[in-house]
Amino acid sequence: MSNEYESAFEGDSEVEARHRRRRDLAEKPRRPPAGRPEGAQFSEERAKHEGRVRRLHYLALNAYDRHKELINNYHLYHPGATAALQRDTSRDRNDYDVLREQHRFVWTTEDATDSWERRLAKRYYDKLYREYCICDLTYYKLNRVAMRWRTEKEVVAGKGQFTCGSKHCSAKESLTSWEVNFSYAEHGEQKNCLVKLRLCPECSRKLNHSKQRRKAKVYTKKKSKKDKKSHKVASDKQDDGPEAGPSDRAPPSISGAKDSVTPQGDDIWKQPAVVEEEKTRDEEFDEFLADLFM
Repeated sequence: MSNEYESAFEGDSEVEARHRRRRDLAEKPRRPPAGRPEGAQFSEERAKHEGRVRRLHYLALNAYDRHKELINNYHLYHPGATAALQRDTSRDRNDYDVLREQHRFVWTTEDATDSWERRLAKRYYDKLYREYCICDLTYYKLNRVAMRWRTEKEVVAGKGQFTCGSKHCSAKESLTSWEVNFSYAEHGEQKNCLVKLRLCPECSRKLNHSKQRRKAKVYTKKKSKKDKKSHKVASDKQDDGPEAGPSDRAPPSISGAKDSVTPQGDDIWKQPAVVEEEKTRDEEFDEFLADLFM
């Protein structure tokens, strides 16, 4: 009975449905790609690989070779950008800059030395010889005379005392000492100081171009009565007493030779240990300025 009621159309539909189900299981639906294209992904993977290789290469180098290679690569890949490697030196200061900023023509007891810069300038001031000054008479017609104290080299050479105290003059004859009231502005304050100058006649004329200065007085030390009496007694003894012969002379002292004997053997370990004292900041300043003035 059942075969009589079968239809050819129904058989074809079942076959198509069966084929459709088979195709659905064998083939997956294709979806549009949601990520980046394959070329970009390849470039990314290649960059990661090169980064790993370069990192291992840098780790295998020492500090100097690594620094040299980085600088060379920077010059190759960034031409003209070396200005960024230069250090800013606008705020750098050396010892000369500190002395120039903190220097004072005359230091008083009221001036504070609460910083190492001021202490260094004060030590430098103490090393100067403040008997005579050195002057610059370039602008003498404008009544502007520059002055400073002498350095050790100038004192040894006699500059300012046995030769003319002008900066650009070296005359040695007919020198005159002058007392000058030096008025100057320092650290925003107006100050005065009485100084001495030894100048030749030509430089003296320039100094007194606008105003006549006063000559320095020569003070002679008078001998006291006690000194005169002792000098007289010594001269009398020298006239009356006989000359001492070779036998009257005292033998040379040999205590220095005894003291210079070096300890030997176990005596070295019995002596106290020599402990080197640490130098203070003032002593370091003195040594630094001693080398500076040489």
